[in-house]
Amino acid sequence: MNPKILYLVTEDWYFCSHRISLACAARDAGFDVVVTTRVNKHAEQIRKAGLKLVPIDFPRSGRYPWRDIRVIRSLMHIYRSERPDILHHVAMKPVLYGSAAALLTGASAIVNALTGLGYIFTSHHWRARLLRRLVKPALRILLSRGNSWVVLQNPDDQQMLTNAGLLKNDRVVVIKGSGVDMKKFSPSSEGKGAATVVLASRMLWDKGVREFVDAAQALRADGINARFVLVGETDAENPSAIKSHVLEQWQQGGVVEWWGRRDDMPAVFKMAHIVCLPSYREGLPKVLVEAAASGRPIVAADAPGCHEIVRDGENGFLVPARDSVALARALKHLIEDASLRKKMGERGRMLAVTEFSIDRVTKDTLDLYREILRATQIQFGSIRETGS
Repeated sequence: MNPKILYLVTEDWYFCSHRISLACAARDAGFDVVVTTRVNKHAEQIRKAGLKLVPIDFPRSGRYPWRDIRVIRSLMHIYRSERPDILHHVAMKPVLYGSAAALLTGASAIVNALTGLGYIFTSHHWRARLLRRLVKPALRILLSRGNSWVVLQNPDDQQMLTNAGLLKNDRVVVIKGSGVDMKKFSPSSEGKGAATVVLASRMLWDKGVREFVDAAQALRADGINARFVLVGETDAENPSAIKSHVLEQWQQGGVVEWWGRRDDMPAVFKMAHIVCLPSYREGLPKVLVEAAASGRPIVAADAPGCHEIVRDGENGFLVPARDSVALARALKHLIEDASLRKKMGERGRMLAVTEFSIDRVTKDTLDLYREILRATQIQFGSIRETGS
């Protein structure tokens, strides 16, 4: 029998956007692959990829504790039924709930992939401070178990969690993001007309959207001819969500354009001249790797995750987080200098290909799976060295 791996992700769209290529590579390498996620519109895509889909009602909001207990019980049932050799939990809530269920069912090996520390660790709101007090002891117990490996996307998160006493460094691996398809995201010539500056992310305050809007207002007041575009939808279940009516007011006032969710990001980057993400903290933002692969210069906050892909003065500019004045200054520099945009875009493409391709991320992750199988003495003779 082939070793079995089970991926636990909150949303099917996120799995298809960030993890389906890895899951297919694991399948091709000889794993039986199971995907457990909340199903919305992408069930057929997952099944067509030859992956077994086990739906689960996964509440992303933490407002109702009894629902959280129910999802842990559901996961325990799934884990006992599927009996995976490796569990791969992706993002904070799957890590917490999945690891709790794994502890209660005696699962053999766990990969806990924290894709960023998110609202709980970035917000100064009282609710976030309270959640930190609850989450830290849970992480300390769940991440330090002998059968748990932790995957982080940048060294800053590793240092922060280690300093907090939440990690054992002998079981921590830094893998830079989820990888980007360098053929799908490829360089193109800039479009004509006014420079278009794009911020693409979920519409959350901690993504630096307020600073982006303030910078856009300042540049327009200064007579700068450019378009400022927000791409992405709001997230009602995230405490940092920006209300739709606020986004609509900004658009109606002519400050920014709000394009909403777009599933054709290569086309969006072709329309962009500059890509911007003044986020307060990230794991490793896939959108910035996609922008670099597309040959676009980047302006981002000098924050964990962002400065992994942006090399200040080479493929873009880094500015202090929460500083709309510095953000406007950096954007103005690029808006007014087409030759600099071209030079930085070319450098970004080279960086993306060298360090952040999906092939490299897939190889590193499959290597980790093989190491885990060896460490846990699971039979892995059928696992092929695909991608190595």
